[in-house]
Amino acid sequence: MRLKLKALRANSNMKQSEVAQKLGISTTTWSKWENGKSFPDVAQVKEIEKLFGVAYDDIIFLS
Repeated sequence: MRLKLKALRANSNMKQSEVAQKLGISTTTWSKWENGKSFPDVAQVKEIEKLFGVAYDDIIFLS
């Protein structure tokens, strides 16, 4: 099943600020990713995969 970043975060019961802190980014950056206004680079995608236990192919980056 493919999920948007917001769904991954919500399913993990985390706030945007919590995810941002775990990834070492600002809350604004995470918000932009969730809303499709900007996108993570490859290294950041790998961290997202680890944090949520999902593969790149299971993440929808466009809102």
